[in-house]
Amino acid sequence: MDFYYLPGSAPCRAVQMTAAAVGVELNLKLTNLMAGEHMKPEFLKLNPQHCIPTLDDNGFSLWESRAICAYLAEKYGKDDSLYPKDPQKRAVVNQRLYFDQGTLYQRFADYFYPQVFAKQPANPELEKKIYEALEFLNTFLAGGKYVAGDHLTIADLSILATISTYDVAKVDLAKYSNVSSWYARLRKEAPGTAINEAGAAEFKKYFD
Repeated sequence: MDFYYLPGSAPCRAVQMTAAAVGVELNLKLTNLMAGEHMKPEFLKLNPQHCIPTLDDNGFSLWESRAICAYLAEKYGKDDSLYPKDPQKRAVVNQRLYFDQGTLYQRFADYFYPQVFAKQPANPELEKKIYEALEFLNTFLAGGKYVAGDHLTIADLSILATISTYDVAKVDLAKYSNVSSWYARLRKEAPGTAINEAGAAEFKKYFD
């Protein structure tokens, strides 16, 4: 299946880790946004919203990384451990995914992207928001090894991609003990972690 991506993108890395977890090989299609490759007619046919990551699974196209992760886990997972079928367990995984999308990753983008891509000064109020998000995550991890239960799920993979991005931006994670210990462990045990590390290193150039 074709995967349109950029290696530095946290959402793209989340999908790559999920693919590794279920044993699916992605045909990587590097998509240069600065060159407008996402606006070409052939890409717009796949994804009229013209964003990455985008997956093309034998004619079935899908975008939004967390939706792609869920699709891969449901279609290709050997069992339901990555994305539980039990309604309550799945609800917790979904909540964490939505937390990542709407709070954890979004607050990172709100604070850092204007600085990185528009050369704007740092906004102290937005900085407070990213630390508040980390405090939420630290609470979610209290008493547990994973973000949504007692085993690895796609919520861990999505949030790992985000936290890796926090890390390369030099956000101090040390004072969030649950986050720090989870992050250190997941960097070693998550499927596709080498891909995530390489992509995060690619993204780091914006912060050097």
